[in-house]
Parts: sequence; structure tokens; C-alpha cells
Amino acid sequence: MAKGTLRALRLLAKPVRRSQGKAGTVIETYRGYGSREQVFLIGRVFRQSQRAGNAPNAGWTAELRDIRRRITRRKVAGAVLTARFFGCEEQVVTDRDGYFRIHLHPRLPAPPEASWHPMDLDLAGPVPVRAKGQIFIPSAECRRVVISDIDDTIMRTGVANKAKMLWRLFVEDAENRVAFPGAAALYRALYTGPSGAEGNPMLYVSRAPWGIYDMLSEFFAMHRIPVGPVLFLREWGLSWTSPLPRRAEDHKRDLIERMLALYHDLPFVLIGDSGQHDPEVYAQIVAAHPGRVAAVYIRNVSRDAGRLDEIARLAEVVEAAGSSLVLAADSLAMAEHAAERGLIGRDAVDEVLREWSADGTVPQTRRHAGRLRARALRKILGGAGATPPNLVVEPGRSDPPA
Repeated sequence: MAKGTLRALRLLAKPVRRSQGKAGTVIETYRGYGSREQVFLIGRVFRQSQRAGNAPNAGWTAELRDIRRRITRRKVAGAVLTARFFGCEEQVVTDRDGYFRIHLHPRLPAPPEASWHPMDLDLAGPVPVRAKGQIFIPSAECRRVVISDIDDTIMRTGVANKAKMLWRLFVEDAENRVAFPGAAALYRALYTGPSGAEGNPMLYVSRAPWGIYDMLSEFFAMHRIPVGPVLFLREWGLSWTSPLPRRAEDHKRDLIERMLALYHDLPFVLIGDSGQHDPEVYAQIVAAHPGRVAAVYIRNVSRDAGRLDEIARLAEVVEAAGSSLVLAADSLAMAEHAAERGLIGRDAVDEVLREWSADGTVPQTRRHAGRLRARALRKILGGAGATPPNLVVEPGRSDPPA
């Protein structure tokens, strides 16, 4: 437990070790994204206290000291930064919370064989500071875009609670798993595609604030989940005049709309869960953009009657648009359908099963996904009891669920 707690403290203190300026000024960047025509990057500028020259670099004392430095660091409003990326240059100014947002149109083509590209950042001022951001641009092998929720979709509830997430990542026993079994293997397969070399954009969205960014990155690294730009967190922007954060469903819907416009020539895969607003948001997206969404995968984590109604409505919209909906409690059912649709390789299904089996949660008798029409979904879910079946809704399919 002591070792895990120390690792949690080290992660919490990590941002203050990235000071790039002599006066303790930090340019903190989050992973950027874009296309061959335009790129985006978000970051923040801080000023923090310097570490004493004789202070220890490791151990409990060092971590607690750096956490104190993180708590007391100050946002820098009005800072002027210059961004340079493939022949394009632009100046931006940080807002009142220290955030900056960069939107560039590269004049030179990025190498088509690479996915990650550096962006140079220079901070003007008495003490110049330089940093680099990382931009993800899909390679020429890319075939689709995957947008996924995080909380209750990839990992168990707790992403919006920093203390709970740290505890689960580093302190709890192995039985208290953080990631859903098989989810990491499924996402690796969606990233590489059936060829194993697609490098598809994996765009993750969460209702959590930017302050939990490092913890999400650590979670992804621990489980070998393709990082993608883990940057679509909410800017809560709390103030006396606006005491509540922006609604999560608005945040997610606006994000997906922007991505559909940015990657206008690629189909999309949407992954979420039944416990929050994913069915409502995804229904709106599929209805507004028929033909753009190849498949919708919903992890079934709720038995609430109201949530079942929203899933049934989503099924009707998906079917009308000629797409597919998979409602499943396990990652294996999603992987099996993805392999059938050519989204992942057949061998990836075996990898998902191995990862799931290693977790020790595979039931002796597992329900395979039954295929049905949308009109039958509501009745089946209403009478499913405590163990809902895995279900697939596709146009023209009316097989009874297994």
C-alpha cells in the first residue's frame, strides 16, 4: 500500500517537474490533433515556485513538496505564445485561466507515413520559455475515426473523482479492477484495424476537468490503450456568475460534430455506455449525419427504465440510418461484431478473449449476441431481468437473441 501511495503522489506531482523557464514558468500542453489541412492544440501557462537546490529529488518529502508547489502555482493570463508548425506561424494569448488554443493551417505537408508531429511553442516575456506540443495527424493508412467515452465505457466509474481514481490506479488490490476486461485489447484492435497498420484516430471524451489529464494518460499507459489525443476533457470554467460546469452532453455532441467536419472523408465508430447521456447524444448524431456512423457500441451498465427507453430510441435511429448498434455488457460481444464488420481482424477477437479470461470474469456459459430489429429491442430489454442479453440491431436482421 505504501508503494502504491507513493506512486500516486508522484503522478499528482508530475506536472510541476515540467518547468521550462528559469522563473518557474510552465507551458503545459495536451495532445493535439488535426488533419493535413488544419491542426489544433490546447495548453496552459503556469508560474510556480522553484525547487531548492539542495532539496531531495525522490521520496515522500520530495513528492509532498512538489504537490504543494502544484497547489500553489498560479495561472498566467495574457501571456503571448508563438506556435510554429510545418511552415505556419501564429501568435495566441492565454485567457483569464491561463489556457491557450491554437488553430493552424499548415503550409507544408506533414510526412504521410508518420502520425505524431512536434509543434514548437515560444513564450514571449522577460524570461523566454520554449516547449513542444505533439499533434496527431492520421497517416495515409487510416480508415476510420473512433470516438469513445471513458467513464463506465473503458474504465469503471470514478474518472471525475481525482482521489478515487488515484486510489484505484495505485493502491487497491488487483481484484478491484479499473479497466473493463477486454476493453484494452478491443481498443488496440480498433486502432490498428484489420491490416494491423491503420493507425486510426482514437478520440476520447470525458466529463472530467483538465486537472485529471495526467491521471487519464497514466491509466491508458498502464493498460496499453492507444493514447490518441486524450484531450477532450471539459473546461469547467466555474465562476460566481456561472457556478456550474457546461453540460456533459453538450460538450460531447459539439465535439463529435467538429470531428465529423474535420475528418469529413472518414466513417465513424461511436462507443459509450447506457448509464449517462451517450444514447441520447449518439441518436442525435446518427440522425443528423446518416451514412457517417458505421457502428455504435453501448456498454450496458444500467437497468433503469428511463435509460432503456433511450437505448430503444437510439436503436430505431441507427436502424433507419442503415447502421449497426451493439448493446453488450462485455467487450467480447463488441469485438465479435467489429470483426464481422471488418473493423478489426479476426485474431483480435482471440486477444480480447485472452485478456478477459486473464481477468477471471468470463462466465462459464456466455450469451452470444442475438440479432433483432429495433422494434423488438424495448420488449426484450424490459423482460431481461438482472442479466441483460448481448444484442445487435441491424437493418434486415430479425433473428431471436441467443
